[in-house]
Formats: sequence, C-alpha cells, structure tokens
Amino acid sequence: MIRTRLTMGLMLTTALAAPALAQDSQPYQLDEIVIYHGALEPQSSDKTAQAVTVLSRNELERSGQTRLANLIAQSPGVGILSRGPMGAQTGFTIRGVSQNYVKVMVDGIDVSDPSAPQVLPDLGRFNTFNYDRVEIMRGSQSAVYGGQAVAGVINLDTPRPTEDGVSQSVKFELGSYHTANAAYNFGWKKGDDELAIQLSKVYTAGFSAADKKNGNTEKDGYRADRVSLRAQKRISDNLLIGFNGFAQNDRGEFDNGFSSPPTDSNEYTVHKERGGRLFAKFATGPLDHELGLTYYTTSRWYPVYDYGYEGKRRKLDWKASTDLGPGRVTFGADRTLETYTGTYVTGDVLTADTGVFGEYAFSPMDGVNVTASARHDDHSDFGGNTTGRLGVTWQADAATLLRASVGNGFRAPSGYELYDGYAGNPDLKPEKSLSYDLGVERDFGAHKLTATLFHIEVDDLIDYSNTTYSYYQTSGTAKRQGLELGLKGPISSTVSYSLGYTYLDSKNPDGLSAGSTWNSAFGRHTLTAGIDAQVTDKLTLAADMRVVTDRQSQPDYGLLNAQMTYDLGNDKEAYLRIENLTDTDYQLWPGYGTSGRAAYVGLRARF
Repeated sequence: MIRTRLTMGLMLTTALAAPALAQDSQPYQLDEIVIYHGALEPQSSDKTAQAVTVLSRNELERSGQTRLANLIAQSPGVGILSRGPMGAQTGFTIRGVSQNYVKVMVDGIDVSDPSAPQVLPDLGRFNTFNYDRVEIMRGSQSAVYGGQAVAGVINLDTPRPTEDGVSQSVKFELGSYHTANAAYNFGWKKGDDELAIQLSKVYTAGFSAADKKNGNTEKDGYRADRVSLRAQKRISDNLLIGFNGFAQNDRGEFDNGFSSPPTDSNEYTVHKERGGRLFAKFATGPLDHELGLTYYTTSRWYPVYDYGYEGKRRKLDWKASTDLGPGRVTFGADRTLETYTGTYVTGDVLTADTGVFGEYAFSPMDGVNVTASARHDDHSDFGGNTTGRLGVTWQADAATLLRASVGNGFRAPSGYELYDGYAGNPDLKPEKSLSYDLGVERDFGAHKLTATLFHIEVDDLIDYSNTTYSYYQTSGTAKRQGLELGLKGPISSTVSYSLGYTYLDSKNPDGLSAGSTWNSAFGRHTLTAGIDAQVTDKLTLAADMRVVTDRQSQPDYGLLNAQMTYDLGNDKEAYLRIENLTDTDYQLWPGYGTSGRAAYVGLRARF
C-alpha cells in the first residue's frame, strides 16, 4: 500500500513536470553562477569538468531537513547508511563507494577521524543548522585533495556575512522525539574585513537505534553544543589574514551492534571535536599566495566500558597562482601529521605525508576549458604515490555543455589498520583507484537536463580477515559504474519541480568479508522528486520523494516528506515539516531502526 501511494505520487509529479518542457519562456529564476572547489583555484560552473551538486542556504532551508545525511540523500549518487536516530553512527556512499573514500571539509578543515579504524567522517553528528552551503563533488579528487578523496569530497561552509554592517539570524525548531534545535548567527562586515560567530544547540530523546520491530524499546538520545568562528582582516592591499574554527561537545547513545540483530543497551559516547585554521593571502610580484596552518582534534570516550580514542591532524599548506600563457597555473606543497592514541594503544601512533601539487587551467579555444591537475604524496610508511586528473568542458552551443574527466586516486591505510596491537598490519599499501566521468547539461528554455556516465575501479583493497583477525591486502578489483540523470525547472510561475535518477552497477572481488564497506546495501536504482508551490504571497508548500530499489540484501523502500512555510514579514518565517509522511517501515543498515512519521515546527528570522 505504501509503495503504491509513493508510486502514484511520483507519477503525478512526473506528469505535472512533463508539459512544462514545452514552455520556453517562464518567469523563473535560472541558476546563479556557482563557484566550485573541485580545483586548486575555484571555478565557475561552465569551467568545471566535475559532477557537482551545490545546495545554497535557501535550498537548505527549503528542504527543512535537520540531519545533514537526510539532506544530501536527495543528491545524485548519494546513499545513506544510518544506524539509528540523530547522533547515531551514520555512514554514506557516493556512487556506491563508502565514506572511507570521501573527504568532508568544514571551512577548509578536514574533519575525518584519524583515530577511527578507517579514517572517515561520521555524518550522524552533522546538523544542517550549522551550514549555509553544501557542495558535493563526485568522482576522484585525489589530485587536488590528496589521499582518501577517491569517490568525492563534501565541502561544508558555515554562515558568513554577505553585506556591510551588522547582521544576525536565529533558527529554532521543536518536534517529534522531544527534539529541540536552535542556532544563533552574528555577522559583521566592512569591505574585506569580517567577523562571523555561530552558537548552536540540539537535543533529541531519539528512538531506539536497534530496530523496534525486534522488540527494542529503549530510546537513544543525542545532544550537542557547538560554536564556530570566522574572522578576517585586510592589513594592506597586499595582505589579508584570517582565522576560522569550531568546537563541539556532544553525547550520543547507541545500542549493542555485536549481537545479531542489534539489541538495546545503555551504551553512549562522549565526543569532543576542535578545529581551527589560520590563513594569509598575499601577493609577491605576479604570484598570488595562500598560506594555511590547520589543527584538528577529536576524541571519543565510552564510559560504560571505560576506554576511548583520540586523533589529531596538523597541516601546513601553501599554494601560489599566476597567469601563464592562455591560462592560469597553480602550484604548492603541504605537510600533514596525523596521530592517534587510545586506551589499548601504546604511545601515539604517528603518520606523516608530504605533498607537492600543480594545476594548469586554460582555454585552448572559444567554448573549451581544460584543467590538468597532478599531485605527488610521500608517506612516512609506504613511500610515494602520484595522482593526476584531466578535465575538459565544451560549450557546444548556448544551451549545451559537455564535460569529461579522468583521474586516479588512492586511500592510505589508517594508523589503526597499520599499527593496532591486535589487528594492525604494517605491510599494508595504499588502495588505488581510477575513475572516468562523461556528462552533458542541456537547457530547454528554463528547464535544465543533466546526465553523467561514471565508472570507478579500486585495486588492492584493504579488508579484515576473520581467520587471522588482522587486516590484509586483497586481490581483485572493485568496480562501480552507472548513470546519473537530473531535470529541473518551472511548471508555472509559482510552481517548480526537480527529478533525479541514479543507476548503479557494482562488482566486488571474491572473498571480501561481510563487514567490508564494499558490501554496503546501496540501491541499484534511486529515484528522487521534489516540488515547490508558492500558493499565496505568504504560503509555500513543498514535498520531496526518494525511492530506492534493488538493494542487494535489503528490501526496497520509499520516503515522502512535506513542508509548509509561512512568511511572517520582516525577514521572519515559520514552517511545519513532516518527515516520512506515509510512516514507511524501512532500514538503512541491517537491524537498525529509522524514524517513523515525525512532525517539526520552526521559526527562522534575520535582523
């Protein structure tokens, strides 16, 4: 019954959208010129060869989602692997490749955990109230971002003032599972000088992480306090200095995942996270320089078992750019130190990486843009690794843009995989990848169609042996390939739509352990749809849908969410959001529960 209602809703949305393709002129605002960070120097949308999704502040607010994982789930190629409510461990995939192969950056700070068994980000603790912009780059980014950026990179930007003077904003939300979420932003700007401060707090009683249909009733709650800061000062025409950073303390409850299926328990994690980056931008002759110093630390403590881990990352980076011939060249170097320690770890485990890189972006002829990137990393444990990427865009005509890119990447073994006293293997080498993208954007009046073919393969996979109880290097190649489609535009002057489809084909080498992230249950087919309607000058209605089918060991599922926003005037608005409108029962990770139908009310104000 639920699947039937979802299918009928999707057919209705598609039917409404289809006639709009014939409307060549609509009072509809086209996409703004967006700057992407998929190169050493940011590029406009017509020059980047990467497959990228950018969500602006308005789009974040229009979605109404509080969990970042739920928000990015509507993006092409993204799958979510959540183990319970907000705060629970939440993995994800990009094109069927897990979070182990994706970098997540907050204001330029790498927030993957160096103390985890695999260096990775955990999206369970990410709150959309903390960000104004989300950028999801798909495909290999190692030539720009170094190791781990095999499947892509997610860049998160915190709020910054956009106009001179003082600006303030607040967000407040209450809802199901005794959830309360609030954020306050202060901004000041005068020319290039600016200051931005954000304070936020979230609390939820949650629901049972272990699925309630297996008899689990204990709620698993989460609470977090966060502060972020950005400040920059124009010292002279030739020098800009600045700092950005954040601090977060949170506590999240979880259930016993060692039983099958998972069961209730009273376990919880106390987590602390700190990050900061000093930067300076200056010029010497024809060269524009940027120098940065980054520090990041994260700790996890498990009071029930009286043990914990701590990871640190320190990075010094420099890059310089100048015009050269028909294009612009960028080059530089960086040095990264990662350490992790823990209750059952002797001393601090240190790994170091030194990288040198270069990039040339140029236009050999009208309408054609080429970006060639290369990087060499020298790791303290396994030596050198060279990565490269070539991207080309061609503006075939005013309405058609073609993109193509090819690149290789690598994931270095984590400190835990190398040196854990029980499971570590110091002989491990990097996993290596090769990926291709071929895409097209086509405008049909006010409507935009995008299509991307992709292929990625990874060799020398690192897996865990249940025989030797240690990590080892596998033989064979893991492959992912498929197609991403998107279509968006207006149905009328007050109604707009978006449609997306991802087809994903996979192949794994024989013998991988059941716990390998390459065996994660993503969907072969993912269909998304959204619709926004300006019902009156004050009232806006919106709905979005996600249907995932052919999930290997997991059943198919579909979700429908809805939101109503009312403009109160004077830059204030109230909203009502209903998640999982049809109360679908589904799992994103075997044995773990998900939210039933849930309602949230909120207020946003700027002054």
